[in-house]
Amino acid sequence: MAAKRDYYEILGVDRNVSDEDLKKAYKKVALKYHPDRNPGDKEAEEKFKEAAEAYDVLHDPQKRQAYDRFGHDGLNGAGGFGGGFSGGGMNMEDIFSAFGDIFGSGFGGGFGSGFGRGGSQRGKRVYKGADLRVRLSLTLEEIATGVTRKIKVKKSIQCPDCHGSGAANGAQPETCSHCHGTGYVVTTRQSMFGMVQMQQECPVCHGEGSIIKNKCKKCGGDGIIQGEEVVELNIPAGVADGMVINISGKGNAAPRNGVPGDIKVVIAEEPHNLFIRDEQDLIYNLLLSVNQAILGDTVEIPLISGSKARVKIEPGTQPGKVLRLRGKGLPAIQGYGYGMGDLVVKISVYIPEKVNDQERKIISELQDHTNFTPTENHRKKIFEKYKNYF
Repeated sequence: MAAKRDYYEILGVDRNVSDEDLKKAYKKVALKYHPDRNPGDKEAEEKFKEAAEAYDVLHDPQKRQAYDRFGHDGLNGAGGFGGGFSGGGMNMEDIFSAFGDIFGSGFGGGFGSGFGRGGSQRGKRVYKGADLRVRLSLTLEEIATGVTRKIKVKKSIQCPDCHGSGAANGAQPETCSHCHGTGYVVTTRQSMFGMVQMQQECPVCHGEGSIIKNKCKKCGGDGIIQGEEVVELNIPAGVADGMVINISGKGNAAPRNGVPGDIKVVIAEEPHNLFIRDEQDLIYNLLLSVNQAILGDTVEIPLISGSKARVKIEPGTQPGKVLRLRGKGLPAIQGYGYGMGDLVVKISVYIPEKVNDQERKIISELQDHTNFTPTENHRKKIFEKYKNYF
């Protein structure tokens, strides 16, 4: 059996810690390892119990004094949590009962003795259907305008025979006579602080508030079966790769007409053959001939909408020059930005890799002309331009 850890170490405090700081430290550790935050995590559950045991000892003056003098051996026979709790002597309900004031004020309404329940501690259990996750591939054209897609998904659906109630022959579940339909019962037990009232899940209806005596044969009383459904997905314009869009209420149906889950749509952006995306901007590489760059021209630039924009190329346009067509990019997704992005046109100049004899002769003749020979001023401009990239 492993040796017990030091109680001060468990809560992350020193031996001179005040009562108030001790309470704060315990709340912090308990919140981190609370079962509601770590469902099914046995290690977290053990650390939660360990923290409760440490606090039980250190916040009690007599137990703390015994522990400070003799360590864990000084707690044998002291009762309460210390000396036996982490070994299984007390359960979760005992912790919530003993430290209810801490959980009530420190953790908020989402935590309490109802851990592990499917619904609210103070009312009938309401089941929640599991969420679904689907991957949706979109083109840039679809992203620019938004799209509606219909997909077929396999999921839990409402039982057609009982319409989700779980009861056979159209009958309705009967109100639980043990809890009178509330889904919980109140019990009183002795704790270290005296008699404490506790609210617990009804052991008869298991928190549902009703009982099905004649279960539906098709679904076995769950109210759901496995099936398929065509779901319409409305994807807004401007989404990006990896973004998750939530489609509320279109996930798995919940047992007993509970709250259906959602569909989490993961966006996968398909590569485009013309444009590169940079957030809301689109980047287009315009390749000019040497003649176009020298003499100027008017060219057509494709737009994501499918139309084209006419752009004037000034004479003497240099490779690397950038033109910006305002508002010709992608829209901002609703709630994530404003306006439209731009179409950024980056200019490249095509240099032939091979020339014939006649072409070589023409080019050689140009070398002797002043305008075809770079000057020192040209070199400085190029240097200043490209040093900014590094």
